[in-house]
Amino acid sequence: MAQLLFLLIFNMLPTLVASIHNSTTGGCAIIRPPRDGGIRYRGLTQEQIRSVEILPVDYEIEYICRGSRVIVGPKVRKCLTNGTWTDMDLQSRCLLLCPRVWTSLENGRVTVLPAGPPVEGAILHYSCHAGFLLEGRNISHCTKLGKWDSPKPLCVYDRNYTGKKKLYIGALFPMSGGWPGGQACLPAAQMALDLVNNRSDILPDYELELIHYDSMCDPGEATKLLYDLLYTEPIKIVLMPGCSSVSTLVAEAARMWNLIVFSYGSSSPALSNRQRFPTFFRTHPSATLHNPTRVRLFQKWKWTKIATIQQTTEVFTSTLDDLEQRVKEAGIEISVRQSFLTDPAVAVKNLKRQDARIIVGLFYETEARKVFCEVYKEKLFGKKYVWFLIGWYADNWFKIKDPAINCTVEQMTEAVEGHVTTEIVMLNPETVRGASNLTSQEFLAQLMSRLGGKNPEETGGFQEAPLAYDAVWALALALNKTVAPLQAKGRRLEDFNYNNKDITAEIYRALNTSSFEGVSGHVVFDAQGSRMAWTLIEQLQGGSYKKIGYYDSTKGNLSWYGNDKWIGVGPPADQTMVIKEFRFLSQKLFVSVSVFAGLGILLGIVCLTFNIYNSNVRYIQNSQPYLNNITAVGCVLALAAVFPLGIDGNHVHRSQFPVVCQFRLWLLGLGFSLAYGSMFTKIWWVHTIFTKKDEKKEKRKHLEPWKLYATVGVLLAIDVLSLMIWQIVDPLHITVEKFTKEAPKEAGLDVLIQPLLEHCSSEKMNTWLGVVYGYKGLLLLLGIFLAYETKSISTEKINDHRAVGMAIYNVSVLCMITAPVTMILSSQQDASFAFASLAIVFSVYITLVVLFVPKMRRLITRGEWQSEQQDTLKTGSSTNNNDEEKSRQLERENRELQKIIQEKEERVTELRNQLAERQALRSRRHQSSQNQNQNHSAPSPPSSQAEPPGYSPGTEQQSLPPSFSNSSNLYQGEGKLSRNHCHNSRLPLLYK
Repeated sequence: MAQLLFLLIFNMLPTLVASIHNSTTGGCAIIRPPRDGGIRYRGLTQEQIRSVEILPVDYEIEYICRGSRVIVGPKVRKCLTNGTWTDMDLQSRCLLLCPRVWTSLENGRVTVLPAGPPVEGAILHYSCHAGFLLEGRNISHCTKLGKWDSPKPLCVYDRNYTGKKKLYIGALFPMSGGWPGGQACLPAAQMALDLVNNRSDILPDYELELIHYDSMCDPGEATKLLYDLLYTEPIKIVLMPGCSSVSTLVAEAARMWNLIVFSYGSSSPALSNRQRFPTFFRTHPSATLHNPTRVRLFQKWKWTKIATIQQTTEVFTSTLDDLEQRVKEAGIEISVRQSFLTDPAVAVKNLKRQDARIIVGLFYETEARKVFCEVYKEKLFGKKYVWFLIGWYADNWFKIKDPAINCTVEQMTEAVEGHVTTEIVMLNPETVRGASNLTSQEFLAQLMSRLGGKNPEETGGFQEAPLAYDAVWALALALNKTVAPLQAKGRRLEDFNYNNKDITAEIYRALNTSSFEGVSGHVVFDAQGSRMAWTLIEQLQGGSYKKIGYYDSTKGNLSWYGNDKWIGVGPPADQTMVIKEFRFLSQKLFVSVSVFAGLGILLGIVCLTFNIYNSNVRYIQNSQPYLNNITAVGCVLALAAVFPLGIDGNHVHRSQFPVVCQFRLWLLGLGFSLAYGSMFTKIWWVHTIFTKKDEKKEKRKHLEPWKLYATVGVLLAIDVLSLMIWQIVDPLHITVEKFTKEAPKEAGLDVLIQPLLEHCSSEKMNTWLGVVYGYKGLLLLLGIFLAYETKSISTEKINDHRAVGMAIYNVSVLCMITAPVTMILSSQQDASFAFASLAIVFSVYITLVVLFVPKMRRLITRGEWQSEQQDTLKTGSSTNNNDEEKSRQLERENRELQKIIQEKEERVTELRNQLAERQALRSRRHQSSQNQNQNHSAPSPPSSQAEPPGYSPGTEQQSLPPSFSNSSNLYQGEGKLSRNHCHNSRLPLLYK
């Protein structure tokens, strides 16, 4: 006995010493890892692990296994303050894992002992569902080699079985957590299962069984439970999750197992994504179901412009995105879109600033109080405004005292008065017996009995209970609908497994076409698998909510009670009403200018008639009357353009306005080309003839009229071609200019006046005007230059070119001022018309008066019977401008003749000198030849060639040609030209 006690103390001594040491040092000693495993020391290197002996309090170690082994027992241990590790009473081992395939049995159930992963030493017990027989051993052991000691058994169909076969539904009901909706939804679902299983016309050969867990509305917990549902028998044919966060997790993973997911309590709009959740359905409508109702109300009250304000959360953002798409399809505009996180002050101010009238608010109840406190401060309520809110707030939400706001209850009540709410109907308001043969009120009575008299307001999910009830019925009816199609394919519902896509496709097809009356209303699903339900519409009237209608989104049917009330005379306008008001030209101005234009046209016709009638008169002929006729016609056309310039929508229909635009362009363009082109042609040819060099001037003094007409034709052709190209490529059309909205003269009206002004324009108006103005501007500048250069020139062929130059000055100046000014004043119809039309009138009047009035005066005062000779010989004391011009012309020609005579005299003197030198040279040669003959021979008779007959030095003057001998007589000794000694050919030139 003493020896045994000694051995016991000797074995426990190291442990006692370590415990004492640990307690004194404040840590835990390193422990040994399990067999075939190791320990992961967090935050320590290999060198530190070798040197350390004590680990600090709260330090955690993790067991790891080698190869395919898994840890059985605690995987993580933590150092406690008493110097021990956690769970030391539980052993951690590294064991081989047997194949998990043996842990599931199609159409049967597998039990693992002990519970946990199938490791060496584990035992599996197999059993089959009703209607199936087990083939093979009903028990299997996992050996130390990691293998099962027997083949996996099978559950085969028992053809002799006459009972019902079970179909299992895996459900996650949140019995606790953030939304304990399962407290009422689970009893409702079980009540539906009982009724379905007792019906002989629905799934007569099957029995539905619910396998459910508490998800606590927690995605983490739901992940673990989903694993258990999928990897433990029996096979579930459908999954039924609850809240949105859990449904998102389950629906996204379920497609990997070909499972239909049917939710009863998920409202997140994100779950409507068919690409992400291809097998998801729900009886709880999406939060976006409010939107069809809102759009229908917008259409009812004829609103086409709305605003939105939302709290920045996923559910409201998704809802608003859906609303934006729906209103766009309905032709409704979201003019203002504001959002906030916690403080809505800035967002509400922006709504006020941008004149929002119809406002959709998406936020939680606490934020709603903040929003409407700011609404009261900004006066964004009353007869001009309508707010749309969510209907699941408490009925007295705006009366609850909230320290986060500084508004009184009276102020809040005033601000929220008249707003409209939409709320999804979860209980059928009508007394209708649907597929379950229960009315909504009978359903509530039976549910209350199952709840055992609990207070509905204290029972989680009581409002959603009808949705869970109808979810089971929708699933049962869909499964019942798939029986016949599957039998036609040689399949059965009990053949379903997680690899069978055909049965899943049939169930999906049946659910997608479901349509029946339930206790929550008409059950039908849209293309995204979301429930289409009724929406309740309420309005706050006098501080309490009143039902004003229902909307059935499945049928688009609006049930309207007609008891809606408004602060004003009716529903407010969606925006400040804008009255369009066209600005038209002042009729007094138009008539006044038209009178001047008409008189100008009459004057142009008189001038044209005068010029044509007197075209045979010499004085008129010398002014190129055909060009003057063209000028008169151009002036008449330019004045005619004044009338279409003043015609607007007050005189013609909008469809005829482009024709008026064409008349404006062509009349003014052709009038300018004819009138200014003919004057420009005159001044051009005068400059061409009389500013060239003297040797070329004589060739151009004989002016050919066809050249003048050709020049006008070229200018006219350029204009016609450019206008045709303009109208073919980019024709003129009517455009409307909008001005800043103006308040009406009468105060208190919720309207604004939108001034409008019609213009003639084209797509590239500035480009075309730049080309035309550039071309015309160059012509005007060139005309001014030519008129200045020819101001001192006088010619008989174009005797009125000075008057033409004066007219060009006036036209050019007026045009260069008018063109930019009218472009600047284009938005002021009266000023623009007055400036342009008066410039045309003044230009035409000046041109006609300068060109034609002097001619009329001359012919009237001197008479048309005067002959050309009388007209040309009348000189003396006359002060006529033409006589003075002729005198100056004669003086210039006399000076030119003197210069020519002087040049001739210099030439004669030069020739005389050359002749004298030649005679002297001949005399010297003749004398030398005679001397030579005298020295060698006798003198010979003079040669006949030595001197010509009759030659003598004294007669040198008589031997010159007559032209040289007479040239000295052309001028007097004083250097003045005598009129009697001039050549006869010069006389006409001197007296022209």
